[in-house]
Amino acid sequence: MWDARGYAEHARFVAELGSPALDLLAPRAGEQILDIGCGDGALTAKIAQLGATVVGIDSSPELIAAARAAGIDARLMDARAIDFEGAFDAVFSNAALHWIREPDLVLRGVVRALRARGRFVAEFGGHGNVAAIRTALAAVLQARGLAVAAPWYFPTVEEYTQLLRDGGFAVDTVALIARPTLLPTGLRGWLETFANPFVVGADPVLRGEIFDAVGALLAPILRDAAGRWTADYVRLRVAAIRA
Repeated sequence: MWDARGYAEHARFVAELGSPALDLLAPRAGEQILDIGCGDGALTAKIAQLGATVVGIDSSPELIAAARAAGIDARLMDARAIDFEGAFDAVFSNAALHWIREPDLVLRGVVRALRARGRFVAEFGGHGNVAAIRTALAAVLQARGLAVAAPWYFPTVEEYTQLLRDGGFAVDTVALIARPTLLPTGLRGWLETFANPFVVGADPVLRGEIFDAVGALLAPILRDAAGRWTADYVRLRVAAIRA
């Protein structure tokens, strides 16, 4: 579950740093575009401002409500079960596909949704993304006898390129991009927003202890002398055409 207010406070950088992916999409006036994992619609709105007709989908009722409140045509839909047929000139996604561990199902729906020669542009976590944070989380959880499978999918260039080709795409570009990312509300804000799957069911005291311990491990490498936290982001940027 996502808290729309908390997401806006701790994760606004997600949309703000989505400009390179949006530039790669290059939406044109009059195009029909699908935004997978639209969240609260911050980046979806930018696509619409460029003259395209855009539909956003997300699996979070809370974020869909926020997007609709902002005037976005946002629909509650699982990206593994996209049910559009040949409806879009382009499909776009920013910072969402790493939450879905069945990428083949997503790509199957993207192909169905696209018109002939339609384009697919996405950016999401790639191989090595937040490696230090994941390692610290695993160490802290293991020390407490807790075992939680990571909820993310961070593929290599080779892995995702093959998935695209197998899924019916002609690949234009698939690239890993190191992008150290300043966290505006610090590591704790990031953990509270994105590490919830690791502490589902934990009481508030244990949750706080876990996150404090993770911060203590990471401070020497991710926090600077001024107290600013930078996450070790690595993004996979993708552009492909429906073959």
